[in-house]
Amino acid sequence: MTEAVHATLDRIELLKPLPPQRRAELARQCRWRHFSAGEQILDQHADSRDVCFIVEGTVRVVSHSASGREISFDDIGAGGTVGEMAAVDGQPRSAAVEALEDGTLIAFLGAKTFLEVATGDPQVALAVMRRLSGIARRATERVMELSTLGANNRVHAELLRLARRNRRPDGTAVLRPIPVHGDLGARVSTTRETVARVLNDLARDGIVERTADALVIRDLSRLEALVAEVRA
Repeated sequence: MTEAVHATLDRIELLKPLPPQRRAELARQCRWRHFSAGEQILDQHADSRDVCFIVEGTVRVVSHSASGREISFDDIGAGGTVGEMAAVDGQPRSAAVEALEDGTLIAFLGAKTFLEVATGDPQVALAVMRRLSGIARRATERVMELSTLGANNRVHAELLRLARRNRRPDGTAVLRPIPVHGDLGARVSTTRETVARVLNDLARDGIVERTADALVIRDLSRLEALVAEVRA
């Protein structure tokens, strides 16, 4: 893979509190690498502690059971960060990370340097704490959903999470590219057939619509009501 010698860390959300010259200094300390779609970036249970900044492309955070079943946790685009948990607590990786797009560009920063940055700047420290808090909250939500909701309702909840990231002022949301049924199923521990059936039901009710290149949530408020009803 080629090295990126002119890329910057200016788009990385966690590092935006830093002055430009400090980000440039950190960029020079990073190990840069391009990844192809499907290529592994971080290995689950690995002892590495580097923090990965996603400069270009999108990555997926996944875990695998002893039987090889894949569970997908999150997709993170350019500007995001992965691997900070291992850097903070010194424990092995709890999940694997793989590239979703060709040309995904990752900047690897050593754990020691990352911790020096995080502890040396209060705004970066706060950003890291908020990021880790968000991970914990989403994990708690998923545990509750897996324990209390049926498969159909879990698909509704996951669609709602994706839709809220892409909410538009008119009360709709556009998911582009169209979520793959198998990927949605992996996120909520169900089958692609169940996902297909749920999407068909939502389309029949006018809540979602599939276009040539996107899944449109036509009525976000109704989807929210479906999820709220079973969570009550």
